[in-house]
Amino acid sequence: MNKKGELLSKGEIHQKIISLIKNYIIMPNIIKTIDHTNIRHEATEKDIVKTCDEAKKYGFRGVDVNPQWISVVKRELKGTSIKVVVLIDPPMGLSPHFKRMEMCKQAKKDGADELDVVINIIDVKYERYAEVLSDLKEICKILPTKIIIGSGYLTDDEIVKASEIVKKAGAFCVKTATERDPLERIELKEKARHLQMMAKAAPGLEIKASGRIKTYKDALMMAQAGADIIGTSSSVEIAKAYKTAIKRKK
Repeated sequence: MNKKGELLSKGEIHQKIISLIKNYIIMPNIIKTIDHTNIRHEATEKDIVKTCDEAKKYGFRGVDVNPQWISVVKRELKGTSIKVVVLIDPPMGLSPHFKRMEMCKQAKKDGADELDVVINIIDVKYERYAEVLSDLKEICKILPTKIIIGSGYLTDDEIVKASEIVKKAGAFCVKTATERDPLERIELKEKARHLQMMAKAAPGLEIKASGRIKTYKDALMMAQAGADIIGTSSSVEIAKAYKTAIKRKK
């Protein structure tokens, strides 16, 4: 029935169905996909607590921080389903394997739920694939792991190879970038193309888009390109814009 209590015509029913389909396809719930990120090196405990408060207010997927803040985030998110996510070995994953293992084990001890670990990008560039796989296999046994391949540093062939290795290693997600990724200076359409390549090369894995995702329009583009998770520090602005867009669609 319409607002007047009258039965809808076939044409009106058709339009209602089209509207619902459009809303579902074009307006995915971006908020629930966001890892609310604060990896600023100058961040204070007060800043991290604020980040956690924002995550609770908007219902983001996770809070992504540097290792020293894991226990603070764990404390602040107690009693919620929001994940404690930690960034390991940015920006290029160049620490030796034993050090990377130490960082990941300490993160688990401190209360992390997930690891966002940077692949050794130099090893990928020099085709040291056996070493890359061996490193990541051990890391992925510690906690559920997303592997950051730094797609902005890689050729198309390297993106495909790195994504295949991530799947073989046992990670649950392959991620585009972190801080200082060259792709940050390239339009997001290129990042969207990378997401599509990653998804094809590692079927069954979740895909995380990160780096220079500043607006709801940016986040929507990433979601439509196949991103299951979005890492951004502009989460609050994106969430507000999403809610406004939803209201306009109704």
